Amino acid sequence: MATQELSVGEVAKRSGVAVSALHFYERKGLIRSLRNAGNQRRFPREVLRRLAVIRVAQRVGMPLEAVGAALAELPEGRTPTKAEWARMSARWRTELDERIQLLQFLRDQLTGCIGCGCLSLKRCRLANPDDMLAAQGDGPQRWE
Repeated sequence: MATQELSVGEVAKRSGVAVSALHFYERKGLIRSLRNAGNQRRFPREVLRRLAVIRVAQRVGMPLEAVGAALAELPEGRTPTKAEWARMSARWRTELDERIQLLQFLRDQLTGCIGCGCLSLKRCRLANPDDMLAAQGDGPQRWE
């Protein structure tokens, strides 16, 4: 039904997502559109909820690749049900918890570092005598 379809401009306005981002999401397979007789994109109304899921996931720091993988598991590219959302968010919660733990570790180590991980004159003589970490390559070597 034509009344159930939205133009790209209508989707952008209703979702708060820029037209360019909609095109990007479509290229990445996160959303789908159909073309009308004039070759204009038309989106099903359900795309608004799918975009809301994408935006929430991005807001909490989930990469689009993870969002796409989760959405790809849904039948026929539809919007997740409440139960499906619960499963998706539970998986993401584990990943977010791991990232939070890493970020807290990095935050706690930041004060003793001057950027590269081995420039602290007092600590480097013990932790990196004779600049041994230089053999491992450029840049920080202890951050991961």
